[in-house]
Amino acid sequence: MTANRLGLLIGAVFGTIYVVVNAGTLGSPVGLLLQVVGVAALVGLLVVMFRSRPAPAAATARNAVGFGRWYWVVVAAEVVAFFAGTAVLRGPLDLPLAVLPWITFVVGVHFLGLAKVWSAPSLVWVGAGLTACGVLGLLVAVIGAGEAVVAVVAGVAPGLLLLGGSWWGAVRGGREPAATAE
Repeated sequence: MTANRLGLLIGAVFGTIYVVVNAGTLGSPVGLLLQVVGVAALVGLLVVMFRSRPAPAAATARNAVGFGRWYWVVVAAEVVAFFAGTAVLRGPLDLPLAVLPWITFVVGVHFLGLAKVWSAPSLVWVGAGLTACGVLGLLVAVIGAGEAVVAVVAGVAPGLLLLGGSWWGAVRGGREPAATAE
């Protein structure tokens, strides 16, 4: 499996997790329907990915992403932000409902960093969308809009965005301008 396909698969799996976990707050039948759609989207993507032929070696090499030093810097910053933000939100700010939006915000910023590291403009769209969902989720959590609203804004919507972005990448064949390894 190429690094590009692995990235699409990771995005789709996390998107499905976002949808399945957070749609449950909506109850039946809407929550269940969204959960089924999320799982079906993942299964469909797996079928598409594994039935399609890999790109020619030259295209794969030209579009390969690297897991070099700058990738790990982005991931390390993401992990620190997750834990620090969660500690502040659950601790002194006493806003546990804002943890999900915080995580979504951090994941969005992480995609923006990866877009730069890998010279992958499509990740800017996913990153901007997730970041916006995180910011909006933080706002609705702070104003006390309720768990279901936060779950839709900062959980279901980002999950569908990740699934859609993975589908887009799979259908396009993972084509991007030449990516860099660092």
